[in-house]
Formats: sequence, structure tokens, C-alpha cells
Amino acid sequence: MSNSRFIFGFHAVISRLRQNPDSIKEIFIDANRHDQRARDLTKLAQVQSVRLITCDQARLNSMAGNSRHQGVTANIDITRSHVDIEDVLETLTEPARLLVLDGIQDPHNLGACLRVADAFGVHAVIVPKDRAVGLTATVHKVASGAADTVAVIPVTNLARTLRLLKQQGIWIVGTAEDADNSLDSVKLPESIAWVLGAEGEGLRRLTRETCDQLIRIPMLGSIESLNVSVSAGICLFETYRQKLTNT
Repeated sequence: MSNSRFIFGFHAVISRLRQNPDSIKEIFIDANRHDQRARDLTKLAQVQSVRLITCDQARLNSMAGNSRHQGVTANIDITRSHVDIEDVLETLTEPARLLVLDGIQDPHNLGACLRVADAFGVHAVIVPKDRAVGLTATVHKVASGAADTVAVIPVTNLARTLRLLKQQGIWIVGTAEDADNSLDSVKLPESIAWVLGAEGEGLRRLTRETCDQLIRIPMLGSIESLNVSVSAGICLFETYRQKLTNT
């Protein structure tokens, strides 16, 4: 397995420059970009002593795998950003707020979930290593920098990880359309791990059985399910709202 990958787009690359510049091997930028955005990135790369290489669109397309790179890509060392759930829990000085995504395969959904997680102060996003999308270049672009501000922790065995969180006093709350309890009628615990499954498929059986509680999001219209990032935003906002109410 390669120890490096490409990320692309100005948000993703600039965020990586600010948060973890040592992980960047080099940045490639369109030789025809001379606008303010390009100048700002160039200046930041110089400050962080990161090598900047100008190139043409064809090379950028090849590295990004598409033409939606906005004229910039970065080759990053993925071995410099490894973190596990124990690392996160050991450094917390407040109740844990975690987001667990079970089987999300669409990179746009994962990227959007990371943005939501960043917005509501989630300490880590936990994902299974298998049967789920990883931190691809598209995820980085959609996340608009959140892939570098929120710890993303791939785990081999999701159910085992959930049991570990329980041992740490973290309440495991899953979302399910057929749950008895509705989000608008429950008191949420301070330390919580929200567990969401893929749209249409929901939580896998073992993941569902490992949850301490299942909650449904009240739906007033004719649509039966929401996009996973929308569901995550609703659940995390309610966690935030209840925290404010109780302080």
C-alpha cells in the first residue's frame, strides 16, 4: 500500500498547510493561476517551507483523477497523521462527542459529514476500514478542510470499538427509522457517540445490536429517509442544543 496520496482543491490544500504542513511532500499548482487565491497559497507554502511545483492542467488532472481540482493538488504522507481512538480519549478535557459512520461508501457523503462534525465540535469520526470509503481526494475537497481538523479513525472491527467506547462511559446512540424513541423527546447524555448508517441501508445488524439506544429523527413529510450528512447535522445540533440548555 502506498504511504502517500493526492488531495486537491484550495480549501483542502490550504487547510493541510495550516494544520499539518509536515505531512505535505509537495504542492502542484496550475502555472496559469496568478489570482489572489493562488498567491495566498504560494505565500503560505513558502512560510511553511513546502515545495511548490508549477505544472499544466493535464498533469493536475492525472494526479487528482478528475478536472475538479481548481488548479491545485498536494501529495501528502498519510503515515504522519495516524491517530487511534485511545489517543483522542486520553486528551479530552470535556465529555466526548463522537460520530460513527457505518458503511458510508459515497465520498461526498463522508466529506459532508466531516464538515458537520467540525461545525459541532466532534472530537473524532470513526469509520470501518472495510466496506466504506476512505479519505480520498474527493472527500478532502468536499470536506473543505474538515478532514484535517477532525480526527478520522478507521477501525478493523466497529462493534469491538463501540464496546470499548462503552467501557469509557460513552453512551452509544444509533439512528433507525423504526426506533421507539424520537429525537425530540429524549434527554441525551453528555458523553455520546452517534452511530449512523448509509442512506437506505441503515445500520448493520451487529452495529445496531451494540448500540445502547436507538433513536429516530421525526419526519413530517412523505420522504422516508434523509441523507446521512443531514441526519448527522440534526443529531449533532440537538446534542449541542441540549448541552447549552443544561449549562
